Amino acid sequence: MKYTIVVYGAPFSSQAPYSACQFAKAVLARGHSIYRIFFYHDGVLNASSLSIAPQDDAYLPAEWATLKREHDLDLVACIGASVKRGVITPSEAERYQRSGDSLQSEFELSGLGQLVDAALYSDRVITFGAG
Repeated sequence: MKYTIVVYGAPFSSQAPYSACQFAKAVLARGHSIYRIFFYHDGVLNASSLSIAPQDDAYLPAEWATLKREHDLDLVACIGASVKRGVITPSEAERYQRSGDSLQSEFELSGLGQLVDAALYSDRVITFGAG
């Protein structure tokens, strides 16, 4: 079965991204595939390279990046939600005249069309967090 996962929660203020990450690992361990993981609303903060977790907390942005490298997953953060929250690429930083970028290299910014595409090509779309 092919899944798409949608994450709405921020990594340090919501249980949603942790649950989504555990779900993704379980899906892959059972031999299913993940078409795309789409981060929306505060979920885009999972793609930030600037967050730092306390030493005894799980660092979800790094866990997402590891999943991407190990399984060649498509990690997409909504560009509109990302720009509003300061998660930007070098080109967006230049466009909005900011001093630096903050998107982890394992993620890409794109629009809601990527979520629609994922819904069309997946067997199941699973949402974590309030939308």
